[in-house]
Amino acid sequence: MSLLTVGTVAFDSIETPYGRVEQVIGGACTYISWAASYFQENIYLVSIIGEDFPQSELEQLKKRGVNMDGLEIVKGGKSFFWEGKYHQNMNSRDTITTELNVLADFDPVLPKEARKANFVMLGNLTPAIQAKVLDQLEGTQSLVALDTMNFWMDIALEELISVIRRIDILIINDEEARQLSGEHSLVKAAHKIFELGIKYLVIKKGEHGALLFSHDDIFFAPALPLAEVNDPTGAGDTFAGGFMGYLSASNDISMEGVKRAIIAGSAMASFCVEDFSLNRLKTLTKEEISNRLKQFKKLIHFDFID
Repeated sequence: MSLLTVGTVAFDSIETPYGRVEQVIGGACTYISWAASYFQENIYLVSIIGEDFPQSELEQLKKRGVNMDGLEIVKGGKSFFWEGKYHQNMNSRDTITTELNVLADFDPVLPKEARKANFVMLGNLTPAIQAKVLDQLEGTQSLVALDTMNFWMDIALEELISVIRRIDILIINDEEARQLSGEHSLVKAAHKIFELGIKYLVIKKGEHGALLFSHDDIFFAPALPLAEVNDPTGAGDTFAGGFMGYLSASNDISMEGVKRAIIAGSAMASFCVEDFSLNRLKTLTKEEISNRLKQFKKLIHFDFID
């Protein structure tokens, strides 16, 4: 099995109550690829960067099994840059700066082998770009997942809905689910969103975990209680990467298989927030991941006594 991920590879400057970092590596595609690489060894990355992006970072991804043939490097160009500051509660943040740079002209071209990828994770991009990616797939995919945000619901709703009708799993947060559906109740919101033809809906709730909906079932995955969260940046993309990495490695897209993938994604996200940028994801061991998955199992398991 193989996984294709399309999204941003970028620089971030981040300030939280626990510190500040400047020009560190970020981007949805980067977090997704790193997280997925602990489960899946056959990953295709499609994105765009400028010449300012460190070659050493690309080499590290290649060593993780990430194929970079679909990464466009623009001569003389500057990579996408985002700067944000988190509030004391770490649940909200202010965007200080967003510089699209080379991303403004991103026109993804999938390498031949990437078009045959069994699983696809479309990171948060314009619906038009996501549609271009779907147009290039060979149609043999087992499952296609998509992440989006309320910004696209505000300015490109019709395009977004058109793209959602072509995918299998939608990954959004609770506020976005309410906006997309027009329903406050997340259960009602899920029923409304399923009318668009998807198979599964994942609703992220940050520090409160994630909900997984199928047409006839609901599963709740808690977030692991952590003593300290240093940087939430990239946690959602890390969740998506762990989720799709595990799912593509197991090749089990039944509800039970997707439940296990949700826990894998939650475990990877819990590591991500422990340090700034990709620092924690780069130092993980198989044993640490295994132990954390056991922690999640213990957290959600109980014996019912009637």
